[in-house]
Amino acid sequence: MQDSRRLNVWQEAHQLALAAYRATHAFPDEERYGLASQMRRCSVSIASNIAEGCGRGTDADFARFLHIAMGSASEFEYQTLLAADLGYLDADERASLASSAQSVKRMLAALLKRLNQRADLQPPTADS
Repeated sequence: MQDSRRLNVWQEAHQLALAAYRATHAFPDEERYGLASQMRRCSVSIASNIAEGCGRGTDADFARFLHIAMGSASEFEYQTLLAADLGYLDADERASLASSAQSVKRMLAALLKRLNQRADLQPPTADS
C-alpha cells in the first residue's frame, strides 16, 4: 500500500479535476446536472481510482483501478469535445483540458507497463 499523493500521475489527475471544476463553473444553469456534473464526476473518478488502487493489496488490484482511471480519462476527453461543440468551452480551454487528459493517460499507460513488467518478473507461486 502506498500514498497515492506521491504519484505524479495522481498529482496530474488531481490538477485535471481542479481544472474541470473551474471550466464547468461557467456552463449554463441547465447543464448543472448534465454535462457539467458528468465532466466533474468523470475527472474526479480518475484521481479517485488511482487512490483506491493504491490502497489495495496487490499489483493486480492496482492495475485494475488504473484501467478504470484510463477509461474515465478517455470519457473526459470526449466530454471536452462535446462541451466545445456545444459552445460551452472555447478552443483553447478545450485543447488544454484534452491535453491534460492525454498526459494523464500516457502516465497511466507507463505505470501499467511497469506493473506488468514487475508481474512478469515475479517467480511462479506453488498454486501456479
